[in-house]
Amino acid sequence: MTFNEFKTVIEDKFPEVTPGQMEQFRLMDELYRDWNSKINVVSRKDIDELYRHHVLHSLGIAAYLKAQMPDIYDRLRGEGPYSLAEPLKILDLGTGGGFPGIPLAVIFPHAKFTLCDSIGKKITVATEVAKGLGLHNITTVNARAESLPETFDFIVSRAVTALGNFMPWVKGKYSEGILYLKGGDLAEEISEAMAQHKMKKGSVHLWPISSWTNDPFFETKYVIYIEK
Repeated sequence: MTFNEFKTVIEDKFPEVTPGQMEQFRLMDELYRDWNSKINVVSRKDIDELYRHHVLHSLGIAAYLKAQMPDIYDRLRGEGPYSLAEPLKILDLGTGGGFPGIPLAVIFPHAKFTLCDSIGKKITVATEVAKGLGLHNITTVNARAESLPETFDFIVSRAVTALGNFMPWVKGKYSEGILYLKGGDLAEEISEAMAQHKMKKGSVHLWPISSWTNDPFFETKYVIYIEK
């Protein structure tokens, strides 16, 4: 997917994105290529599909919020009555080189993002890309989730581990919910996690990204929303 192809999708799905935000998306390609040549955090195959496999995939969370939780979507963008509201705090756990946090920080300028990873070189890339994009709503942290002292409104993450393993890492760390990107047949994994961690019935919602885009890459990819 070229930037122009990506731009066409964004103009269709997120027409509210400003020219300044679109320019930040455009800059991602050269920034990630530059930093990936120094510190390899994206596979060589994937760097050529940065916009489809990483940026657009990350924005699946924004698509879910726009479709299912429009008030939260508007608040994260600071639109309408939310322009003066206190920014929501989002933790991107296991961010790697900055996904999904960096694309979400572009589209949600009125939110405060903390990008956390236990691997220092990955946080270096995320930090430098965020700087290169001029994103002032991002803080990066080289740490494990358990060591973070604060609580966040939402936690986002992209397939860092099975849900059953993930839930203990974020216990007591969020007040609203978790937005988790994952692919494959998830029924058994979700069922096991719910039983293991005594999650209440109806608290886990599975949303196919394919309901938002007909790109074959997203056919088996989902947003899992877990209510507090």
